[in-house]
Amino acid sequence: MVYRNEELGDFLMKRAWEVTEDWYKSLDKSESFGVYTSTNLEDVKLLKTQNYEFHRRFFQMFIEEEAKFKEGLEEWLTYLANDAQHLATPVHFIAREFFNLRNQYLKLIKEFVSLNKGKYSEETIELLNQQILDTMDEVVTWFMEEHHKTSTVRLEGQQEMINELSSPVIKLNSNVGLLPLVGDIDTARAKLILEKTLKQCSDKRINHLLIDLSGVVMIDTMVAHQIFQIIDALSLIGVKTTLSGIRPEIAQTAVQLGLGFDNVSVVSTLSNAIDASLIQV
Repeated sequence: MVYRNEELGDFLMKRAWEVTEDWYKSLDKSESFGVYTSTNLEDVKLLKTQNYEFHRRFFQMFIEEEAKFKEGLEEWLTYLANDAQHLATPVHFIAREFFNLRNQYLKLIKEFVSLNKGKYSEETIELLNQQILDTMDEVVTWFMEEHHKTSTVRLEGQQEMINELSSPVIKLNSNVGLLPLVGDIDTARAKLILEKTLKQCSDKRINHLLIDLSGVVMIDTMVAHQIFQIIDALSLIGVKTTLSGIRPEIAQTAVQLGLGFDNVSVVSTLSNAIDASLIQV
């Protein structure tokens, strides 16, 4: 239950911009990055405006009905959590500033009570302070949840883009494509490569795919098996495969698994694979 007091609400509203200026002066601007460190005048103006708007929404708790107040505050927190500058700021920096604002608000409550000496009981004063504390705790929780949700969506999008770029089938001519594999390949990535490669070869009408493994640093038995599954799947849709750049440890793993190279063309280097495929064309 929110304790409403329009007199206090009006007092706080009139001090909102002053609170913003005091807060900005108190910021630790020595940090290397984040929304609080920019010296660009437009960035500073935006930051102050965002801070002021937060005060305005927060102070509505003493004026508006609880449901309306919380709706307005959550709407603003959602905006902040999706703001590019705030997303680029370590979340513990942001939490720290929420708590700094909380301390400013408690000082304002103390000042308001002092200006209205004898008008409010100790019980009411304690209720006002507790309301500030409880609401700010909710604010931090709301913000963290929304920030985490937005960050997760962005990371998933970035990961999807990385996955797309990590297994590109490059068309060399009308019939020949190249799949250069780079970095570590785990089981999950191997499955993704299988799906993407089959689709890309079909879409690009490729009938001869060069798979270059010279950039693959490490491979385990499961992944080696999956690479041969890719080759088998490609043969089923009429795509001939040539492997190049097979490291000795990868060849050894394949032999230990009993995986044969009978149905696949193998050359030592990518340049040899390209030369051979173009000659055949």
